[in-house]
Amino acid sequence: MSKTLVLAEKPSVGREIARVLGCKIKRDGYFEGDKYIVTWALGHLVTLADPEAYGDEYKKWSLESLPIMPEKMKLVVIKETSKQYKAVAALLKSDAVSELVIATDAGREGELIFRLVYKKAGCTKPFKRLWISSLEDSAIREGFAHLRDSGEYDRLYEAALARSKADWIVGINGTRLFSTLYHKKLVVGRVQTPTLAMLVEREGKISTFHKEKYFNVHIGKDNLTADLEKVKTEEEAKAIAAACNKKQSVVSSLKKETKTVNPPKLYDLTTLQRESNRYYGFTAQQTLDLVQSLYEKKLLTYPRTDSQFITEDMESTARQVIGIVSRKVPLFEGIIHEPDIGRITNNAKVTDHHAIIPTVQLENQDLTELPESEQKIIRLVAMRLLSATGEKHIYDETSVTLTCEGYEFKAKGKTVVQDGWKSVERRFKETLKSKEKDEPERSLPSLNEKDILSSVDSSVTEHYTSPPKPYTEDSLLSAMETAGNAEFDDDTEKKGLGTPATRAGIIEKLVKGGFVERKGKSLVPTKDGNNLVCVLPEQITSPTMTAEWENTLMQIERGNADADKFLSGIVGMTSDLVKAYPFLSDAEANRFDTGRESIGKCPRCGSPVYVGKGNYYCSNKECSFCMWEDNKFFTSKKKKLTKKIAAELLDKGWCRVTGLYTPKRPQLYDAVIRLDDTGGKYVSFKMEFDL
Repeated sequence: MSKTLVLAEKPSVGREIARVLGCKIKRDGYFEGDKYIVTWALGHLVTLADPEAYGDEYKKWSLESLPIMPEKMKLVVIKETSKQYKAVAALLKSDAVSELVIATDAGREGELIFRLVYKKAGCTKPFKRLWISSLEDSAIREGFAHLRDSGEYDRLYEAALARSKADWIVGINGTRLFSTLYHKKLVVGRVQTPTLAMLVEREGKISTFHKEKYFNVHIGKDNLTADLEKVKTEEEAKAIAAACNKKQSVVSSLKKETKTVNPPKLYDLTTLQRESNRYYGFTAQQTLDLVQSLYEKKLLTYPRTDSQFITEDMESTARQVIGIVSRKVPLFEGIIHEPDIGRITNNAKVTDHHAIIPTVQLENQDLTELPESEQKIIRLVAMRLLSATGEKHIYDETSVTLTCEGYEFKAKGKTVVQDGWKSVERRFKETLKSKEKDEPERSLPSLNEKDILSSVDSSVTEHYTSPPKPYTEDSLLSAMETAGNAEFDDDTEKKGLGTPATRAGIIEKLVKGGFVERKGKSLVPTKDGNNLVCVLPEQITSPTMTAEWENTLMQIERGNADADKFLSGIVGMTSDLVKAYPFLSDAEANRFDTGRESIGKCPRCGSPVYVGKGNYYCSNKECSFCMWEDNKFFTSKKKKLTKKIAAELLDKGWCRVTGLYTPKRPQLYDAVIRLDDTGGKYVSFKMEFDL
């Protein structure tokens, strides 16, 4: 009897699906049942090949070999996960398997993971798509009862592949170009470089900011204080204060207005990451990892979503979850909540996945058994669900103008009419150790127009203009979402940098690469980060242009743009980039000089090779090239790999060495030593003799 093969993205997800489908027999790399075989990837199993796969000329980083533009991109199995790939490929080819189900994460990257494995294995069997937003048993059963046609996701795959190819073209060529020019590993990325550019721009504004002094003048009577702000000079401010002191003031204007603050929307991944950073100090990656873990524990819905709404068919479930939250999350016990589900429901604004909310599985979970970090995320998501479905926050705002000696002083007061959803948020904020508390409400005494206040007191306070604040992960994620365009509103389709699923990884790459560092909650570009943005052209650093590329990928996904045309534009831009940088002055080429002694370029990646303690090593941390002074090849000939020999080997690939020893001959001999590096853990050498 033929069976259906199910491919999940992770072992943990595979185990859950296998259990629901009754696959109880554990094999090496998969579970088997009567009707189904469930296996899994380990993230990506197959990826685009490195340049070296297209010819030996690309093993060495050089300007002459650029641009690298393969007509047809090759796929390779990732070495670290090759064992699982072999298991999956064998199942794909097995005669026991007649059809397939894609159960990788329901999104762009999940689609790519399966399709690349399918293509690399040469599989032609039909497949369907499991598309679910929760790992609850009921969701899995419902998903398998309504498997979707694979053709519905062909465009999703096209967009994912185009994104991957574009990243390869820009990243490989840009990185090799500028690393070679500047003798240092400089990572250039389609998305990460403009993200870095925004950080550098902000840091530039901070460093060049000149604070300016200004003064505020205040008049007061009893519990009323009004202000005249931003007087330029102390002399003028003191003159105003002196003129008004102990004089009478008149209520020249009084305006009362009822204002409404609507509840917030539900969380998509980016807003959850932002607020998690703001409230808890979690990095974007930490938040993604925590939400993913809670998703796999069936306590939260699918994390990598860009929607802040649910669909109409979820209304009953949402009501049920709200009831569970009010009972199970201690912070919100006792809250009487009649939810406005309509406010969070919008079919048109849910594409692949709905907003992040708790699941009904929360009913059966003892929250105290979860790690504290996961409990925090649960509280945050629960707070947002209760807030989003709560009543409006309504308050009366009173604006008063006091006129004294011809000067106008302003005061505002606020009186809450209906606390609404703010009561839930306030209850949450009161549990925080940080200063994320609401400012106390300021009310004004009962006043009427033309009221006279006699003998007011006056005072002057000194202030300074403030520089822009450094980016935090909260504010950077917001800037990435809109490509730094503050004019986007909530209803605008955002053309941002990256996707909700990729932004955390981009930030981590910048930190790991040494271009950005964390200082408390702030993200600050390093010297290398600043220098990198300075040397790169606008088409690489521009957030706006990159956001347009990201928008095109979205249009490809929707069938409104052509992937080949998009990639053609990327190829053209990259080719022009290579042509524009034929050479640099010596001074410019040494911009990234660290002061360490360099003896040549790495034959593997083109980065500088530095003199270390007993070795000569590549400055690129991701490159393993290293020549040891006392390596076996040279010591067997009673010779040391000197700096001079090492430099020649790096420069020419060979060096004539004298005075070599062999036990087979009484006298010493000379020979040509060649660098015979194969890219492995150890560097090899070979010997040649004159004819």
